Order: sequence, then structure tokens, then C-alpha cells
Amino acid sequence: MKYQDYYQILGVARSADKSEIKKAYRKLARKYHPDVNQDGGSEDKFKQINEAYEVLKDDDKRQAYDRFGADWKHGQQFDGAGAGGFGGGAYAGDQFSGGDFSDFFESIFGGDHRQARGSPFGQGQRPRPQRGADLLLKLDITLEEAYHGGSKTIQFAGSTDSSEMKKLKINIPRGVKTGQKIRLAKQGQASAGGGESGDLLLEMNVLAHRLFRLDERDVILRLPVTPWEAALGSTLKVPTLAGSVELKIKSGMQSGQKMRLKGKGMPGTPPGDQIVEIMIHVPPADSDEEQQFYQDMQARFAFNPRPF
Repeated sequence: MKYQDYYQILGVARSADKSEIKKAYRKLARKYHPDVNQDGGSEDKFKQINEAYEVLKDDDKRQAYDRFGADWKHGQQFDGAGAGGFGGGAYAGDQFSGGDFSDFFESIFGGDHRQARGSPFGQGQRPRPQRGADLLLKLDITLEEAYHGGSKTIQFAGSTDSSEMKKLKINIPRGVKTGQKIRLAKQGQASAGGGESGDLLLEMNVLAHRLFRLDERDVILRLPVTPWEAALGSTLKVPTLAGSVELKIKSGMQSGQKMRLKGKGMPGTPPGDQIVEIMIHVPPADSDEEQQFYQDMQARFAFNPRPF
């Protein structure tokens, strides 16, 4: 078993106190969580970070880790005196000093050593109940809910073999994207043996919107304008997810031209923008008078938009 320097993994000094260790863990956990970081290797890194924190946050485990040194995970022979060949002492260099092996063995075997098969400590102990299964639920949310975030109450089947619905109040983060997963600890399927429940994974699905569409964190809006608004210029009220804003249209705008509203897209670091695409709409000529108007325009303007 390869030795891992837990202090180095968390990036803290060996003299770091609990608050420093906790702060470093939270920072790294956010950075390398597999639901956030899709880079290869992030899952292994995340496991290392959790393993390091599980040991260093606990006074007894940390003391055992510091005491056994670089080879503490190799399971080397201990030549102490006492019952069972394990002296009742802890390793210090090549000798033993008074102490308790409990946390040391727990850190090696990843759980209660007294439940390990063939362990000299309490043989025949019943194993821990198996953890319940994780549940995956795809959750449809509106674009407004994804933009603003906030609480939402959902209902779902609490287990695969039951029709009973479970109600749960959740918190949607601001700026959540389609495909992003939110993990809710111990809200999944219950354990059949009375153990810990599994987790609930909520996979977000942002629904299509009647006005806006998304391009990563940018929000796209097609803005209909009249020929005279585009030709003469105007100031128009434009909807955004945060409310209406005034947008100045310069004279001579063409259909398909785009304008950018900085920071008016989806929340994030940095936030996205809103892209406004100008779409010139020509009014119909249903009456003789309206048709005559267009004919007068045709005669008045020597304009050909097709230079080819």
C-alpha cells in the first residue's frame, strides 16, 4: 500500500489546527468534486482528499498517523510485547510507546477493525448493514428557476419497489445548467438491513423557453423590429431574465446584426451575457393604399441589397 502524505494532499502544515484543515478540505473538495470537475483524474483526487480529511480531522486518528510515520500503511510487523503479539503500545520509530491501536487499525482497514474477518479483536462480530442504493432523478426546471435558483418542493418514489411518494424540499443553485447533478446525502433508497440510506442525485434539465435560448451561459434573444425602427434608430424595451431594460438601436441596423448586454446572461463566475439579434419584420400590404405606399418607396429609393 503506497504511503500518502495527508498533509501534502490538503496543502497544510503538520502543525495546522482543525480550522485550517477544514478550510483546506472544503476548498479542495469544491474544486475536485466529480459533479463539478469533469477533468480526468478528479474522482481519484477527490477520494484522496476525503481520505486525508477523515484522518486529520479526528484527533485520535491524526495522532496515530503522526506516530506511525511514513510506513504506517504497509502493515509491517510490530515487535511489541503483550497479548496477541501486539503489546498495547504505538509505534515510534522502531520501538513502541504506550497507546491504543484502535484508530490505527481503523485507518488501515477503512472501518471498524473488529469486524474484519480473522481479526483478533472480537471475532464473529456481525458485519455492518449494507448501505441503501443511490437514486438518480431527472428534474425539469424552467429557465427562470435556473436563473434565480431558490427552494423547490419535489415528489418522487422513495424506492424502486414502492409506489409511495416522498416529498422533499430542495435548493436549486443559481445558474444551474442542463446535465448538472446535485447530490443530496441520505435521501436515496433505504437500506433493507437498517443501514444508512443511499444518496439522491438530481440531474437538472432546463426546459426550452418561449423567448430565450441558451448558449452555455449566454442568453440569446431574437428581437423583432420594424423597418422604420431599424432605419431611423430607436430606443426599445427589451426583456431579460432579470427584468426589462432599455436598448438603443442605432440607425441603419440590419436584420441579423447582434448587440450584447454585458452580464445579463446566466449567473456564474463570470456571468454570461445576453445577445440580442435584430430581426426586421416587414408589415403586410393588404390594402390598395398600403401597396401604393410600398410602390412609392420602390420609386423613391435606388436601393439594391444584392450587389452580386
